[in-house]
Amino acid sequence: MLINRQAYRTIWVSGSPTAYSNIVNIIDQTKLPHHFETITIDSLEQMIAAIKTMQVRGAPLIGAAAAYGVCLALQRDTSDDYIISVAQLLIHSRPTAVNLRWAVQRMLNKILVLNPLQRLEAAWLEAAIICNEDVQLNQAIGQHGLALIKNVHAQLLSPQSRPINILTHCNAGWLATVDFGTALSPIYAAHDAGVAVHVWVDETRPRNQGASLTAWELAQHGVPHTVISDNAGGHLMQHGQVDMVIVGADRVTSTGDVCNKIGTYLKALAAFDNKVPFYAAVPSPTIDWLMIDGLKEIEIEERSAHEVSHMIGRLSNGEIAEINILPPNNLTVETQVANPAFDVTPARLVTGIITELGVYTPDQLVSIKS
Repeated sequence: MLINRQAYRTIWVSGSPTAYSNIVNIIDQTKLPHHFETITIDSLEQMIAAIKTMQVRGAPLIGAAAAYGVCLALQRDTSDDYIISVAQLLIHSRPTAVNLRWAVQRMLNKILVLNPLQRLEAAWLEAAIICNEDVQLNQAIGQHGLALIKNVHAQLLSPQSRPINILTHCNAGWLATVDFGTALSPIYAAHDAGVAVHVWVDETRPRNQGASLTAWELAQHGVPHTVISDNAGGHLMQHGQVDMVIVGADRVTSTGDVCNKIGTYLKALAAFDNKVPFYAAVPSPTIDWLMIDGLKEIEIEERSAHEVSHMIGRLSNGEIAEINILPPNNLTVETQVANPAFDVTPARLVTGIITELGVYTPDQLVSIKS
């Protein structure tokens, strides 16, 4: 994608596959939208910290970052015991997104069968393949989603006189992947194809990834959009101002339950009640074929209370500041904070899953595996 007319991926390598001192570059997403900064990562510890603090985030990108984390670790030690311990550290850096475990396991399958002297080069090459595959998957998701958007738009009353209004939640754009995005990939494809598109962007508290990241992406690409409070989506649907919902996912079960950023379930309920089609756009590595019941089986990450109690923004003088929005703790009872990062939308509320292979109803997903 283009940032200030320069093409970027969210993660890239400085060096060559045979080097023993490669450096991984990422976009620091914690600084957006106020500052665009890239940082370099040259150790496993730095990569784990980047994943935990959400300098890199989004299920596909976390998987790519973890793959490169394995590579950075191998620059230190290529023994079996060390590699297996590294894999466990990476897998537990964030528990909900299935792509992380998938990517680490793929790296292990590739390198453990090799002579230790061959492992480093093979790891860098495999991580690069994972990244390139992600780009291709997301481009394919965009094309299948484009056909879907065109179909929904054509069914609207007077489609030539107004844009199709799409609501999305959190950030599932190119910042959440290596490039192109999942939920936003069809939107970019539609916009580039000349389809009139307008996007309702949920702010997505507590980290505000919609307001901070999705809105920034869409503005860079020239897609018309409006940021709304998380609680406004149902109201807009009641008044016919949302034609479809497209979200991403951190994990989809084999039965079509969708685990995504907290608040997605409420959007799905509102969409179901107002007969608004609700889609999740995911590459096939995000589907966990071993899981059947998302509510019972998916581990929901509980993140820091600080994310809820504090907000970051730009002051009128241009300074970036963090403020506490909760009552002080010197009152009679201390205010407690809970911060579940994800929720699960049951398959019964999901109209379809947009994948690189096509659009499937939840009960059709099993045909992808077979």
